[in-house]
Formats: sequence, structure tokens, C-alpha cells
Amino acid sequence: MRRVTLFVNGTSKNGKVVAVYGTLADLLSVASNKLGIKASCLYNGKGGLIDDIALIRDDDVLYVSEGDSFVDPQNEERSSDELSGAHTDWLTLNIGGRCFTTTRSTLVSKEPESMLAHMFKDKDVWGNKQDERGAYLIDRSPEYFEPILNYLRHGQLIVNEGINLLGVLEEARFFGIEQLAEQLEVVIKNSQPPEDHSPISRKEFVRFLLATPTKSELRCQGLNFSGADFSRLDLRYINFKMANLSRCNLTHANLCCANLERADLSGANLDGANLQGVKMLCSNAEGASLKGCNFEDPSGLKANLEGANLKGVDMEGSQMTGINLRVATLKNAKLKNCNLRGATLAGTDLENCDLSGCDLQEANLRGSNVKGAIFEEMLTPLHMSQSVR
Repeated sequence: MRRVTLFVNGTSKNGKVVAVYGTLADLLSVASNKLGIKASCLYNGKGGLIDDIALIRDDDVLYVSEGDSFVDPQNEERSSDELSGAHTDWLTLNIGGRCFTTTRSTLVSKEPESMLAHMFKDKDVWGNKQDERGAYLIDRSPEYFEPILNYLRHGQLIVNEGINLLGVLEEARFFGIEQLAEQLEVVIKNSQPPEDHSPISRKEFVRFLLATPTKSELRCQGLNFSGADFSRLDLRYINFKMANLSRCNLTHANLCCANLERADLSGANLDGANLQGVKMLCSNAEGASLKGCNFEDPSGLKANLEGANLKGVDMEGSQMTGINLRVATLKNAKLKNCNLRGATLAGTDLENCDLSGCDLQEANLRGSNVKGAIFEEMLTPLHMSQSVR
């Protein structure tokens, strides 16, 4: 009795060994039952069609077809191997002089749209250059590439201590590993210490002053000093531009030639402060107290408060000879007994301002708003040419 091995056309797997008896039709019927197909013809290993059972020998390998042409199973296996090999064969990458060995599947599967996937999805499609050992050359940082390769292997972001996350993020963006880049951005953001907007204390500022050489310019632009006690401190020539000094205690502080341009001094107490040559252009000192301040510099350097908001300030008894208050707002301010000799008040809003007892000799009040202003007990008479509205 003869025995043959039957395979479905085009494959060499899951074969069935059957006995040959009867006619060719009987063998086709057995093949249909064993292979689960509707067998209609048989081929030998070379693709020859068998049309007579007498042509079949013992231990022949036959391929059963449902009527389609012969398909060489070796070609199918070769195609399958090539297809799977494109994703499982081993590669070595030379990243900045350090070699990493991995599989093509690792570089392709996790992030199929990344640069690495496009570089190694198909063999030599990018013409990648190789070193003398066959490793693919990529001029990037090996230190930052290692976490990326591990991510592509197992999908987890693991970075060794001492590795800069920003460097890994830059590499992830370069290689187009978008999901990893998003994870890194979140981790970096969460690792940043919260911004400290708390005001700087007197103790901290004094330490800061003592650590700064006397000839060095001290810049404090935009810093938050809200509510701090800087009374009686030497703050000469310090740059407080746009700083927050609201509600600060600056009584008897020396602010000679300090820059307070656009600073917030609302509600601050500057009673008795030395403000010779101070720059307070467009500063906000609404509701501040500046009683008994000295703005007068013997050398002739004039304080500049042009455009400042001085609503409701109390400047009683201050020395302000030659001060520049052009287009400043002094609505409801108290300037009793101030020395404003030669001051520039052109365009200044002096509505309801108390100027009683002031010395306004040679002061420029042209264009100022003096509606409701109090000019009682003036030390010198106010000339009509000094005010035009």
C-alpha cells in the first residue's frame, strides 16, 4: 500500500499523510476531508499536474488545489521570511562613537512615523552609512539616546540619575518620537520648582546689600518688595524700575538718585525720605505718604516725577524746589507748606489739591488743572501768567 503526504497548494505546513487506494477521485475526496478544502486537482513538487493515480509513487509529496494554478511553497516561505526578517533582524547603531545593538522591530514598531522607523523600516532605503564593523553611523549624543532606545524597547520612560531630561527631550524631538517627547515635557514641567512670588524681606535685602560692592550698580528691576521694611536704609542709586514697593516702609530711607520709574509705591510710607535727584517717571504712588521729604539737591540735580500717579498723596512740608511734576496726577493730594519754587507743574492735575502755605515762586503751572485747589496763605503771590486754566 502506497502512502503520500498532502499539503494545501502553496504551503508546506500542516500536511496530512494518507493511504492511496481506489481512483484519483477517491484520493481527492480523502484530501478534501483531511485538509478542509474542496480538492479538485493534485500537483507534484515540481508543479506537474497529476491526472492518473498510477503516476503516484510511495512517499510522494503532493499539493492539493481547489482549481487554482500551482504555487511553489518555497517561494511563499521565502517571501514570509523576508517580510518577518524586515522586522526581526539585528542591527548595530553607532551613536556618537558608542554602539547599541537592537532589532529592526524595536526601531520600527513603537513609533512607526518616527525618523528611526523610516530609516530602518526598509533595508538601505535611506542609504545609511556604516562603519568598518557594519554599524550604522548616527551623529547624536549616546548619553541621551539610551533612554530613547529603552523606551522603544519596553514603552517606559526610564532615565538614569544625572541625565539631563532636556537633552533627552531634544533627542526625542530630533528622532520624531512624539509620544516620548510629550511625556518628557510633562515630567520636566512637574520637576520645576514652583515660582516664588513672595516678597523679599528686610533681612534678605540687607544681606543682598552687604554682598554687593559699593561701586557696583544694584539692579532690582521688577522685584517684589511689597510690605517690606526698608526704613532708614541707604538705597542710593539702586535701580527699582518697575519694582513692587507697595505698602513698603521707606521712612527716612536714603533714595538719592534711585530709579523708581514705573515702580508701584501705592500706600507706601516715605515720610522724611531723602529723594534728591530721584527718578519716578510714571510711577504709581497713589495714597502714599511723603511728608517732610527732601527732593532738593544742592548740586542742582532735579527730581523727576513726570507723569507719576500721586492721587491722594500726603507731601506736606516737603522740599521740592525745581521738581518736575509735569502731567503728573495730584488730585486730592496734600501739599501744604511745600517748597515748590521753580517747580514744573505744566499740565499737572491739581484738582482739589491743598497747596495752602506753598511757595510757588517761578513755578510753571501752565495748562494745569487747578479746579477746587486751595491756595490759601501762599508765601508768594501766584502770578496770573503761571496758570492758564
